[in-house]
Order: sequence, then structure tokens, then C-alpha cells
Amino acid sequence: MLSRTADHLFWMARYVERAENTARVLDVAHRSALLPDDSEGAEAHLWYAPLNICGSAEDYQSKHGMAEMLAVTRYMALDPDNPASIYTSLMLARENARAVRGAITSEMWESINGTWLDLNRMMPTLNPMRLEGFFDWVKERSHQFRGVTVGTTLKDDALYFNRLGTFLERADNTARILDVKYHILLPSVKDVGGAADYYQWGALLRSVSAFEAYRKIYRDAISPLRVAELLILRADMPRSLHACLNEVATTLDIINGTTGHEARRLAGELHASLHFTRIEDVFRHGLHEYLTQFLTQTLALSTEIRSAYMAPRDEFTSSLKTPRLVLHVQ
Repeated sequence: MLSRTADHLFWMARYVERAENTARVLDVAHRSALLPDDSEGAEAHLWYAPLNICGSAEDYQSKHGMAEMLAVTRYMALDPDNPASIYTSLMLARENARAVRGAITSEMWESINGTWLDLNRMMPTLNPMRLEGFFDWVKERSHQFRGVTVGTTLKDDALYFNRLGTFLERADNTARILDVKYHILLPSVKDVGGAADYYQWGALLRSVSAFEAYRKIYRDAISPLRVAELLILRADMPRSLHACLNEVATTLDIINGTTGHEARRLAGELHASLHFTRIEDVFRHGLHEYLTQFLTQTLALSTEIRSAYMAPRDEFTSSLKTPRLVLHVQ
């Protein structure tokens, strides 16, 4: 496979996954906004969270000032000038697919091109105040695209680079969501264990489709340690860091190749650390420090994969910025 083709397939998958993840985060933020909260700065406190997850808080703040629901929703969902918005992600996914039209199946192209055309037809009528149905639509189209990909693509390098993009992006997003929860959405000490705290942890689990899985595994009340264990170390949880690195390490072994030794080594090292680490050790080290290190390692792994197998095309690719937490405007 040509390195340029591999690069487009990798980023096509990442952008589809990124659009879905952004829709999940915004959907949970909208649901959380329904809870009564009369504390000072409550709205900004809530709406900086999705911005921080994508590393977009500083860019948003320079353009729009204080975070509030309407502006943040429009910026993260529909703004073509925001490189992390749903609109931009779907546009770039389609552009990467168009660049390798001959390397993907007709069903894949019809799915992703149809999504892009439908989005543009919907844009004039979308109301940023009522986008719950739109978020569901984005998630459904992402699921459809992945299903069509698995169901119609040969098990060859095209599928494997697609899977690399999907699971690296998913691992990155899960780590961001968990980190921001601890540093942005933690309630005051008096609220720990209360209704607001329970709802926030439940919202985090729902944002990664893990609420039912948590109930099935742990059964009792939601606790931060067990949420972290589920989303970091449980290999049977589809969006956990461990599960994602299982897929990445296995896929790199299948691709193999003479130039990918360092990428396979980095993936194996990161996978082994997730396989053998205990959640008590993570908290002893510091959850924020652990997740920051994980994001740094996955960025290094992604860079090495592209260096080994792909020809970068800057006009079609952009990585999310590392989260830099912004809480308020001075």
C-alpha cells in the first residue's frame, strides 16, 4: 500500500471517531445543564469542560469570551473555523475518503459522502439550543460507517490502518474525558457522594457508553476509583484505554513491515503497562499525571506510526491539542 493512501485511511477513521466523540461530550453537557445549579459561574464551569476535553478552551476564549451554552455548542458542533468541531471533523473525514476513493468500498464512500451531504442540508435548520437529535444522528452515522467498513472491506492493510486510526482516537478521547472530569467537574468536598456527584459520574459513564457496563460489573454505587478502573484497565470495556491498546498493538503486529519496529515497541510497552498496572498504583502516582503521560505516549506512538508507514498531508490532518484547563475568564 502507498504511504499516502495509508495516511488518508488512518485520518479518515480518526475524524469519524472524533466527530462521534465530540457529539457524545456535547450531548452529556446539554443533559447536565438541565440540573439546577445557582452557584456563581456555574454555567461557565460546566461549558468549559467540553472545550478543555478537545484542548480548544483558549482558542474559544480568545474569540467568544466566557463559556456559555449557545456559543460553545455552536463552536464545537457547527463552526467550520474550529478544527475540532463536528462539522470540520466530518468534512475532513470525507476529504480523506475522497482522496483514496479507489482504496475504499463503494458502500464506505456512500456512507461518508451521504453523511457530509446530509449535514450540509441540515445546517440551515439546526438550532444550537436543541441539538440532542443532531448528536444522536452523528453517533448513528459513525456507527453505520464502522459497520459498513467491517462488513465490506477485505481484511487487508486498508482495514488495518482504518482500525489504527479508530482506536488511537478513541483511547485519546477516553483519557481526555476522564482527566477533565477530575480537574473541571469535581464538586466541592461537601458534594462528594451526593446527588450532583452521582449524576456527574453517571454522565461521564454515559458519554463513553459505559453506564450499563459499570452496573453489570460493579453493581453498587458509582465510585471514582471504579470508574477509573473501568475506563483505564478493563480489557472487556470497549472504550477503555486497555481495550483500545489491545487493538492497536494487535493491528501493528499484523501490519508488521520492516520500518515499524519502533511503533510496535512503543505500542507493546504501552499495552503492557495497562495490562499489568493496578488502579491503586494509578491513584498513588496521581490520576492526572498518569493520564497526561498516557496522552503524551499515544501522541508519540501516533507520530511514530506516521513516520514508519505514512506520508503526512497537513491539509487533511490535524491533531487535538493537549488539554490545557481553563476554568474562567479573569
